[in-house]
Amino acid sequence: MSEVSNAAKNTGDKLLLAAIDLMASKGYKGVTTQEIAAAAGLSEKTLFRHFGSKQNLLEAAFDRFHYAEEMTRLFNEKLVWELETDLLLISRTYHEIMNRNRKMIMISVKEADHLPGFRERTIKHPKQFIEILTRYFTEMTSQGKLIETNAEMQAYSFISMNYGVFLNNLTAGEQFPGLTLEDFITESVGTFTRGLGR
Repeated sequence: MSEVSNAAKNTGDKLLLAAIDLMASKGYKGVTTQEIAAAAGLSEKTLFRHFGSKQNLLEAAFDRFHYAEEMTRLFNEKLVWELETDLLLISRTYHEIMNRNRKMIMISVKEADHLPGFRERTIKHPKQFIEILTRYFTEMTSQGKLIETNAEMQAYSFISMNYGVFLNNLTAGEQFPGLTLEDFITESVGTFTRGLGR
């Protein structure tokens, strides 16, 4: 039974990865299900059997290759409840995941307004990230390690700042060559730590 489910998973992943590659270069409307299936080395019938439609395929790709699950695991297993250390880990992990999924993020930025219900789906992951970071800030405050503050607003600010830097590099390349990502992470986390820590 596991061999069958592994084969199905491999087939699904092949289709997802082919879809991401093609949609990132040609756009959602510029690629057909036949092209996606061919790029995956499979038949169009197999694509429809697994996903039903091109939009379902894109949505499955987005859910499969975005960051909410990985970030949830980080918060559950790797934090040490020391503000600067934790924020450095969170920020570095976020950028690692986002850069690994650059093509998927590029598709979501380009296509969110053109597909019914897709914008809501793209917002799901950042909302979950804000929720878990808010819980972290709230717990840090209750432990006396953080000043009294609006935890949700701080979570939103931290995530927006990191997303802005990622997006700048995604769409425009390196506009500020003297500033490295690691410099940004270190400085921004330092600022948050000085502003919020006790």
